Amino acid sequence: MVKGVNKHVILVKTPDPKYFEEAIFILREEAFAQGVSAEQVLREARQAAKSYVRGSTRPGKWFRQIPAPAYAAAGALAATAAWSLALFF
Repeated sequence: MVKGVNKHVILVKTPDPKYFEEAIFILREEAFAQGVSAEQVLREARQAAKSYVRGSTRPGKWFRQIPAPAYAAAGALAATAAWSLALFF
């Protein structure tokens, strides 16, 4: 336990709890001293959470639907093609 520290925290709950339940933001001490409203801080926290999730998601849906054996077969074909070209040239 830390004594003498007072922090403001915002919890942003997700509308779709598939991966995350909530995001935790710790506010700077001078955030409210600059005349920023609580609604503006909450809006900024929601935007930050959305942009983080958008920026760190995997490629499109079609890419995830390709089964692993298809990747293995594509790799085997590529290796065979490379060996075939190496033998002929």
